[in-house]
Amino acid sequence: MTPSLANLDGRAVLNFGASGSADVARASAGRFGPSCAAVLDDWAAFLAWSASVDPDGAPLEVARLGPPVPSPRQVFGIGLNYREHAEEAGYDTSGLPQVFTKFPSCLAGPVATVPIVSPRLDWEVELVAVIGERCQRVSESAAWDKVAGLMVGQDISARDVQLEGRSPQWSLGKSFTNFGPTGPFLVPTESVANRDDLHISCRVNGEVMQDSRTSLLIWNVAELVARLSSVVTLLPGDLIFTGTPAGVGNRREPPRYLGVDDVLVSEIEGLGELTTTFATEPS
Repeated sequence: MTPSLANLDGRAVLNFGASGSADVARASAGRFGPSCAAVLDDWAAFLAWSASVDPDGAPLEVARLGPPVPSPRQVFGIGLNYREHAEEAGYDTSGLPQVFTKFPSCLAGPVATVPIVSPRLDWEVELVAVIGERCQRVSESAAWDKVAGLMVGQDISARDVQLEGRSPQWSLGKSFTNFGPTGPFLVPTESVANRDDLHISCRVNGEVMQDSRTSLLIWNVAELVARLSSVVTLLPGDLIFTGTPAGVGNRREPPRYLGVDDVLVSEIEGLGELTTTFATEPS
């Protein structure tokens, strides 16, 4: 099995699960790494090499990991990409996908604490696709070949900031500190069975809030890569937050938002889970 990629103290590390781990730069004698960005810049060669590596370190502690892609050059968010979520929000599902950005400084690792910066703090579990090759004008049939791997993401949203004013401020409302937990690992697409149909869910304090499958995306990963690359050049390490299913807090009756000491667990089949805790903003 091809190992997944993790970020341990800023260094690229191969994750073999219970079998252990291997520091990329040391195992490759400096050919790859030490950063995750350097690995992604030569992803095809790295992937071929990693298949022959054996673990020589202890299993990874998820709580010590950072975001697998800590400094992407571009982070794309896709809004209203599950029909039931679009319908609960009262939006038309026809036409082109809604695209916004999350600023890279908001990214966090798989175990993170988010400050309560808003009285209307909301959750959005998402499948995140990571680009593995510079590309432009990619056909849908070739799009998966440009994806390095997949991971779990949370598009945490301050709804008051996002929706204030005459025009929504999607990017600002979704880019506060630690509003983009990702991980726990970057799982190569070759290792993901049924990559277009994965169970996706999130829980708040143990209560299931979102429960769906990625096969219900209106625009799937291949379609999103093709659409985005028709406009911009996609770069190695770019992230695509592909959208969230129904069940967000601001569309519940009555609305429900995240508060101090709430624990949000986000999970996608075969990719792992994120644990995000909410705390009072530091003074």
